[in-house]
Amino acid sequence: MSKRFPGSKLSWFRLSLAVVVAAALLGAGVVGWKNYTDAKTASGTPSVFTGYVDVTVTPRYSFESPVSDDAKSVVLSFVVADPKAACQPSWGGAYSMDAAASGLDLDRRIARLRQIGGNVAVSFGGQANHELASVCTDPAQLRSAYASVVERYNLSTIDLDVEGAALSNQAGVQRQAKAIAALQKDRQTAGKPLSVWLTLPVAPTGLTNEGKYAVQEMLAAGVDLAGVNIMTMDYGASRVAGQSMLQASEAAATATHQQLATLYSAAHQNLGTQTLWRKLGLTPMIGQNDVAADVFSIADAAALHDFGVKNGIGRMSMWSLNRDTECGPNYPDLVVVSNLCSGVSQGTTTFSTTFAKALSSGLDAVAPNLTAEPKSTSTATATAVADNPSTSPYPIWSALGPYVAGDRIVWHGNVYEAKWWTKNDVPDNPMGTGDATPWKLIGPVVPGDKPTPDVVVPAGTYPEWSAATVYHQGDRVMLGGRVFEAKWWVQAESPEASLEGSTGSAWQKVSNDELTKLLATKATK
Repeated sequence: MSKRFPGSKLSWFRLSLAVVVAAALLGAGVVGWKNYTDAKTASGTPSVFTGYVDVTVTPRYSFESPVSDDAKSVVLSFVVADPKAACQPSWGGAYSMDAAASGLDLDRRIARLRQIGGNVAVSFGGQANHELASVCTDPAQLRSAYASVVERYNLSTIDLDVEGAALSNQAGVQRQAKAIAALQKDRQTAGKPLSVWLTLPVAPTGLTNEGKYAVQEMLAAGVDLAGVNIMTMDYGASRVAGQSMLQASEAAATATHQQLATLYSAAHQNLGTQTLWRKLGLTPMIGQNDVAADVFSIADAAALHDFGVKNGIGRMSMWSLNRDTECGPNYPDLVVVSNLCSGVSQGTTTFSTTFAKALSSGLDAVAPNLTAEPKSTSTATATAVADNPSTSPYPIWSALGPYVAGDRIVWHGNVYEAKWWTKNDVPDNPMGTGDATPWKLIGPVVPGDKPTPDVVVPAGTYPEWSAATVYHQGDRVMLGGRVFEAKWWVQAESPEASLEGSTGSAWQKVSNDELTKLLATKATK
């Protein structure tokens, strides 16, 4: 064996080999560091589950009384342009913000969900009606429209559902991007960060060209996107023969992930693989889709959930919580999409529970909800709220009563509704649960509440009820100053039974809101 002495030279081969090894070690170190920082960045943003709620669909979905903790984080949908005023936001084109507060009790129900630890985001857009930016062409008014909704509900997360005509409207997409960027900057300056999700249609091959353009414009305008949420649904002809809904959804997610890498890179934001997965959301339409051949089952949901967990997706959603139940036996054609049931077998399992498993709960985990009441750690007994008649929307509860079904009162800072005739039953009795209590908690008294004026129906507006008269469906009568409407043919049955909460009564009491509309209609005739 030969020996080397000090000062002897390495051969060119050995020197080259040493350089290659050193470079490889350095490269591996750089890759390892990038992977480490990527993983650390991704882990700083929790994965979340939140279900969409169709706010205006009838009957109303009680998101404020979630069936489980898995459904306590919701995206209320959809805010669109008012049909009569392009720059005014409305719920589904049917309710102004104020009208939704009174007609749907929306503000109070949001406050109630937050009371019990739930989270609320709002979605702008959707397939129907007009997205604000597509018809409101004044930049200042558009920005103000978005801001008014964010401020009214004190939101820390919004969802921009851009599809259909709104997605193909490039000028509208540009306006929206600039308005949202400005709004996000304003909220950040005020110490109220705003997370923004962009929800887009998708094919198994990924985002459409229009979808990529929308992402590009958002990034170019300076919007800090929480992520891009893809609607893994209604594939139709884009789903190739033999490709299941699950396979199409996984393919769409993988393709979109690759597209986001390119889009962010073009915007000079080089994000790691895991961080990009965190910026991806998946939203299937549960059960029967609008396309007859597209059906998404509970088994598909479980598998897509596992795919999301494996890859670390940032958000799992579904359309919609309103539909998260089996259709009843009287629903004849399951291929026709229902707003109220999924159209597939679920048994005792819900899609929301399936999707939420092992995911953090709530979009507001990304940006803390600033309107949520802090959870007190004190063990002291809570002091009952002193109710103020001048700021209470309904009369303060009195033990003298009585109250009938539908009557609303205020007690200790909360609004309650009577489920049946009751007297001297304390609304917040801690021992009253479920069907045992005559009161239903609606939600807290909210800022800006004021007394609801009594609706006085002038005598003679409708005939007084008579036991001798035959009444037909839709006939209205008066009894004790209240107005009742016949549900079917009836004679000799007093409307009083309906006040006691009897579902078998042939009469139903006309609500104050309905009376207000009826009296206004009569006044114009």
